[in-house]
Amino acid sequence: MQALDLPPFEAKLTQSATNQPLIWDGLRRKHVVLTPEEWVRQHVVHYLITHLGYPRGLLALERGLRYNQRQKRTDLLALDPTGQPLLLVECKAPSVAIDAAVARQATTYNQTIGAPLLLLTNGLVHYCWRVDFATRTNERLEDIPAFADAVGR
Repeated sequence: MQALDLPPFEAKLTQSATNQPLIWDGLRRKHVVLTPEEWVRQHVVHYLITHLGYPRGLLALERGLRYNQRQKRTDLLALDPTGQPLLLVECKAPSVAIDAAVARQATTYNQTIGAPLLLLTNGLVHYCWRVDFATRTNERLEDIPAFADAVGR
């Protein structure tokens, strides 16, 4: 487990007509309800783009997938330059522990998606793995790889 010290960023906050807090989502280009999980997701997006060099155009939020006849959504997916999955991110609220159930959920999604990197975070701690589907093994990483390192450049 590694502490994920997400640096602050200039979040654009506002309120809905019903006084619900909203945050500007630059990827979806709209205001979304500011839940604790959304706060973590927006911080991770900012961190990946600003500090680790992931291109904004290769990040997808809440992308749909089908698993066991059910429609599911990923929190965040980074693609490589060819459009293939690179990094699957599962975000939880800071009050939610990153435990075996969360890991099972993310690895289950990743069986369908096939991303070689998997990140689980609640904004306070994170776990990152490199997944090798051919050998059915994974390697725990100390840090989230920068985009250039993740794509092998």
